Amino acid sequence: MTFRDDVRRGIAILADDLTSAGDGAAPFRQAGYDARILLTTPAGAMRHAVGVSAVDLGTRLLDEEAAASRTWRAARLFAGSELLFKTVDSTLRGHVAAEVRAAWAGSRRRAVVIAPAFPAEGRATVEGVQYVRGVPVHESDYARDPVHPVRCSDLAVLFPEAVPVQPVRAAELPDLIGNGDLIVYSAAEDGDLDRLVAAVPRLDEVLWVGSPGLAAALARRCARPTGSAALLPAPARRPLIVVGSTNPATRRQLAKLRTSVDVQGVTVTVDPTPAVQMLRRLTAPIVALQTPDERHTPQTAQALACSQAAVVKALTEDRLVDALVITGGETATTVLQPLGASGIDLLDEPEPGVVRGSLIGRLPLPVLIKAGGFGDDALLLRLCHLIRHRLDSGAHP
Repeated sequence: MTFRDDVRRGIAILADDLTSAGDGAAPFRQAGYDARILLTTPAGAMRHAVGVSAVDLGTRLLDEEAAASRTWRAARLFAGSELLFKTVDSTLRGHVAAEVRAAWAGSRRRAVVIAPAFPAEGRATVEGVQYVRGVPVHESDYARDPVHPVRCSDLAVLFPEAVPVQPVRAAELPDLIGNGDLIVYSAAEDGDLDRLVAAVPRLDEVLWVGSPGLAAALARRCARPTGSAALLPAPARRPLIVVGSTNPATRRQLAKLRTSVDVQGVTVTVDPTPAVQMLRRLTAPIVALQTPDERHTPQTAQALACSQAAVVKALTEDRLVDALVITGGETATTVLQPLGASGIDLLDEPEPGVVRGSLIGRLPLPVLIKAGGFGDDALLLRLCHLIRHRLDSGAHP
């Protein structure tokens, strides 16, 4: 790929939550890059940047003004990256427009290309409108998200200044980038995203904005012929499943897990003490910690996540569990920081929307993190089998 100069300072991914950071980095790990997810933005991050640094900015939990400000600062910090990628949720949750504009301003890139499609998970952009499995996202389950309900599916409404581009017009992209435009690119297939990336001669002139679909297309373009092999962790003796997402897909996955293997669990309340006491008494080879099934207010959701974090800290420090499977990006961030983890060394992406790695810090636990709305009903079952039996990522129980 072609850059503005000969100084390459790593690939940077700016994400609004932890699962987005992992989803963005995983394709580059598969393409031969070392990759690390950072739970905070480090000072002097670009001084010795190598490989891929995916930063969880945690902006989903902030108001729009604070989210934009944090995104701008991070974009300025990583402005020297050879490739700069701003993640957006493929269902358009979060402060999408404000964060994209802030990232563009901070990055000082010539143009911005927005392509949120994730075809592997049924998320398509058709004439600038975002769909999930054929339904406009503002009419889907994501419209009822308790924290970030989706109100708009039309990117032309979110970005009225945008130039819309269809895959058949990909050849026009160099001129539009030269004009300094904000470009919204529609895509329904991975091939559409590959055409987008192939049409841009200099990747570092663009702020790239998208979901795992675009990240994978960029990684395919930037693939290295050789890279460091993933060293898989030893099989877990007793994993802990931490379910914070109330997405119906995750709850179905948890129900399937309970009917298929020997798993015991508890439902946490805002007081973590009863859950800790009960989990210490359980004897099953897999234990689970979930929030109540009903959707919560943002305040209650945060209180429950903090309670889950206290439970996880107690169990890991007592060595009662030796691996974590976590659903929901905000849950993962809240749970991992009290463990003293500064980030995750990324190993791979065993399934779409799932990242596997090892914690960086005093407790280098194996961890699998799954985005709440991803996967079929058997996904949690497969992830438990994966972390307990050291199988190849494509193997199923």
